[in-house]
Amino acid sequence: MDELTIDARVGNLNMVIRFISERLEAAGCTMKQQAQMTIAAEEVFVNISRYAYGQMGGGATVRVTVGDEIVVEFEDCGKPYNPIDKKDPDITADADKREIGGLGVFMVKKLMDSVEYRRVGEKNVLTLRKKVAPVLATA
Repeated sequence: MDELTIDARVGNLNMVIRFISERLEAAGCTMKQQAQMTIAAEEVFVNISRYAYGQMGGGATVRVTVGDEIVVEFEDCGKPYNPIDKKDPDITADADKREIGGLGVFMVKKLMDSVEYRRVGEKNVLTLRKKVAPVLATA
């Protein structure tokens, strides 16, 4: 498991994405898998950066493991928040009649095979899982 601890600031998003992408590429994940995980990771990290700590700021730890599945875990010491509990938006409703927010978390849940949240002591831990699709050999 590789780990990156970084200030939870939107300005650090590129470092987080590069950290994750390098590990997925090194593990031979497909471009589709890399893109799906990158989109999900971006949404999660930006949410942590904007909402976990308020004005005081804080850190985030990102862990990546690739085996039979890609596992990316985000940990922060911000206020308790379980994004999985948020009701999915009604995407069939007119845009002007929908509640603001929630589309990003909805998208993360749709892109991943599983999204798990747990509160460990004073920490939020959000785990994203995506099965590694076999790469078909070409002759």
